[in-house]
Amino acid sequence: MATYQVNDAGVARCRELIGARQYVLDSEWSDVQPDAAAQNAYLERHSMEEYAAWHLGLTVGATEGTKGRYAFAFGDFRRVHRSALIACVFRAAQWRHKAVELAAHDLLQRLDAQAGISA
Repeated sequence: MATYQVNDAGVARCRELIGARQYVLDSEWSDVQPDAAAQNAYLERHSMEEYAAWHLGLTVGATEGTKGRYAFAFGDFRRVHRSALIACVFRAAQWRHKAVELAAHDLLQRLDAQAGISA
């Protein structure tokens, strides 16, 4: 099983987007998650650094500058998706990637507060 570290650049980008209200509250992540073709199209127009900033995790041991280095996508290359953050929390918790789980959870709470979603 792969090991992941928190991608500080991804966390910062997600916070920035939440603060700018660039998010989608209601979506089905499995339907809107960028597939390989969308990822490749994004990389044709953007740097690997910009691509990396859409991910909360870094795959330990993966080669720098490859798509495999980045995990736990939180958006569609335009906006944060609440459903993506929920998926990140769930998947990280399921596979015991605690640091990524906590980062995603914090971002989900931040998004909910920004959007006025409360208990």
